[in-house]
Amino acid sequence: MATTSGHASGDLPGRPPVVDLATWQAAREELLVREKAHTHEGDAIAAARRRLPMVELDGTVEVVGADGPVPFLDLFQGRDELVVYQHMWWDGAPHQGQCEGCTMTAWHVRDAVYLHARGASFAVLTTGRWDEVAAYVDFMGYTQPWYSVRDAAAPIGGGMGHLSCFLRDGARVFLTYSTTGRGNEPAAGSFGLLDMTPYGRGEAWEEHPEGRAVLGEVRDGQPFQGHHACWYWRADADGVATWGPTSRPVPQWTRPGATPVQTLGRHGSPS
Repeated sequence: MATTSGHASGDLPGRPPVVDLATWQAAREELLVREKAHTHEGDAIAAARRRLPMVELDGTVEVVGADGPVPFLDLFQGRDELVVYQHMWWDGAPHQGQCEGCTMTAWHVRDAVYLHARGASFAVLTTGRWDEVAAYVDFMGYTQPWYSVRDAAAPIGGGMGHLSCFLRDGARVFLTYSTTGRGNEPAAGSFGLLDMTPYGRGEAWEEHPEGRAVLGEVRDGQPFQGHHACWYWRADADGVATWGPTSRPVPQWTRPGATPVQTLGRHGSPS
């Protein structure tokens, strides 16, 4: 019988069944067949994505960045391709009140060196006023270029909360692809890693074996679990996941000057 830390193996409540290595390997190889099929289908979808038509845009449209107004064409930085994350914004909100989902995505793409190596640039666009955006970028310590597209029409401006891809041919600019909500997940590698774990993301929509939809943590005598998508995007000063008024987007607690607060400070709707 297999042992762990000197204890005899045996099924544990709310955990995967305990088996010997050969049984585990057989189950793992069975799942691998499905994983490979999923990978191959993803490759086929990517190939179809590369065959989508594209829409020509006005590359002279001005956006506002650290150096003031610049034409959208400048965001390519001389490269042929451009990937942007379009970051939602709450006008007038303090740092802790900005979009937690967008924070997660932008935090994961703090270094675009591998995109640059492949000939693609990266930038973050948002509809916030540049003075507010600049203060937020400084607080978060972001080094990727950010731009306010407040006065730009869609698809450069307009709705936020997704990834978009653009192609440049000389001075001509084209929109080639744009995601919907969960299409952002490839930019946030933590999702893929959590999907490999036995507790998953801890979101209520996930399918789990009976008794498994827990994170292995007990609070107030009860197993703790997520009750809506991505509940763990925000935490209080003690690291407890919460969407309450004392929370911040999780990465903000690593930033100098981040303190407990009593309100998210949001005003109106995201811009």
